[in-house]
Amino acid sequence: MNIDGIPTRTLRAHPEKRVIDIIDQARLPHALHWVRVATLTEAAHAIRAMQVRGAPLIGATAAYGLAIALGEDASDARLAEAIAVLGATRPTAVNLHWALARMRVVLAPLSPTLRECAAWTEADAIADEDVAQNAAIGQHGLGLLRQIARRDGRMLNIMTHCNAGWLATVDWGTALSPVYAAYDAGLPVKVWVSETRPRNQGLLTAWELAQHGVPHTLIADNAAGILLREGQVDAVIVGADRIAANGDVANKVGTYLKALACADNGIPFYVAAPRSTLDFACADGAAIPIEERDGNELRVVHGLDSRGVPSALLQLPPGQAVANPAFDVTPARLVTAIISERGVCPASRDGLLALYPEEAQ
Repeated sequence: MNIDGIPTRTLRAHPEKRVIDIIDQARLPHALHWVRVATLTEAAHAIRAMQVRGAPLIGATAAYGLAIALGEDASDARLAEAIAVLGATRPTAVNLHWALARMRVVLAPLSPTLRECAAWTEADAIADEDVAQNAAIGQHGLGLLRQIARRDGRMLNIMTHCNAGWLATVDWGTALSPVYAAYDAGLPVKVWVSETRPRNQGLLTAWELAQHGVPHTLIADNAAGILLREGQVDAVIVGADRIAANGDVANKVGTYLKALACADNGIPFYVAAPRSTLDFACADGAAIPIEERDGNELRVVHGLDSRGVPSALLQLPPGQAVANPAFDVTPARLVTAIISERGVCPASRDGLLALYPEEAQ
């Protein structure tokens, strides 16, 4: 997608230097800052500290992190260690474990002398496939948006949650890919952007939409219900961190509430995600691990002070007990359809297997 009119990916690989460059999303939307990742420790930190966010981008970063880790030592022991370190960073996003498993299958049979080069090649393939799959999601989603759009040319209003755009992937995004496809096709579209506390990842959505020129308005999370009830939203599209075999969806906490409001008001609720987000080994949403993050994410607010200097403000007493689940699960019955790179299907085991029959085994 675009930054200041320049097509840009969220991740730049430099295999000749054994490093990658990533956008430090912890500094957005106030500053665009690229960070160099040159060690296994730095790759794990980038994922754990949410310098990279979004399940597809986490998976691609982990793949490159493994390639970096094998730069000086490609032994069996190092391969196992690196996979374990990266795999422990975030529990909910299945793309992370999918990418590491795919890398292991390719690398384990090889001799150590061949592993490093093969690791970079496979990581590149994962990144390029992510771009192609997300672009396909955009085209399938565009078909749905064309069906919803009013014939009188009125603005098509889409609501999203968290950040499932270009910044959450290598390019295009998942939930926002249909929006970008619609905008680029000339369809009048506007996005209601939910702020998504406590990490405020909706601010990243607003930033990237502004970069691409897509009309949008930021709202407090709790304002979503009234907008849906008043008919100001035509559809909600969200991404996912894991989709269970029965169609249950784990996504950023607060997603379930939007799905409930959509069901109450007869508004379509779509989930957009590539194959790497589908977990056919996970029977249902109850089996999805939900990450509990540091309570200081609630206690402390980050932003710019009156001088424009990055600062942190303690909004709660340090000892205030808080709960900070990072995700919730939306039951399949509340999902209108799942949009993947292979098409659109019902949120059910039969629906998913219709698109991915090879998983029936």
